Amino acid sequence: QLQASGGGLVQAGGSLRLSCAASGFDFEDLSIAWFRQVPGKEREGVSCFSAWIRSTSTHYADSVKGRFTISGSNVGSTVYLQMDSLKPEDTAVYYCAAKGSHLACKGLQYAKVFDSWGQGTLVTVSS
Repeated sequence: QLQASGGGLVQAGGSLRLSCAASGFDFEDLSIAWFRQVPGKEREGVSCFSAWIRSTSTHYADSVKGRFTISGSNVGSTVYLQMDSLKPEDTAVYYCAAKGSHLACKGLQYAKVFDSWGQGTLVTVSS
């Protein structure tokens, strides 16, 4: 089960932190990703955190590199997405998703790779 939270309204240049609380997953072999979607467009992979035994790795879409930071651990149950220097084009509903494989982040551009989804949280960035 995944529970996303932390969305809201922020001015351009501001920051928000999203949280994805995960339960029922093995955090020693897991990928948790953040996707976003605006009306009329496909869901876009934003960032991904993978855990494999004692190691972790992170992945980012080019559109958010240097502005967003994903974090988590292979013993914890929550993954965070710190979003800084937000732009109006970051406005979307953000979803967290999980797959029971540390390899899933390599398919961040494919939403269908992930088979567990949380509810969305709306992020609105005003200009």
